[in-house]
Amino acid sequence: MEVQFTPEVQAKLDQMARDAGRQPTEVIEDAVVGLYDELAYTREMLDRRCNEMESGKVQGIDGEEAYRRLMEKNQARRQRQA
Repeated sequence: MEVQFTPEVQAKLDQMARDAGRQPTEVIEDAVVGLYDELAYTREMLDRRCNEMESGKVQGIDGEEAYRRLMEKNQARRQRQA
């Protein structure tokens, strides 16, 4: 397989490889493997959550409620950090 990068991306890749003392192909292979592993983990987690919702083990919430809860958590975290 051959992949073409823009000159800017190629320069970043080459620099990263030099900094790590590795070949650019090794850096790319590690990145692809890492991405694959992350996607596989995410897919498994989403499948589990869907199964839990379908079985009634977990109840979903609407988007506005999820957003409200997220904002509350962020605000609480900011207050703890202050």
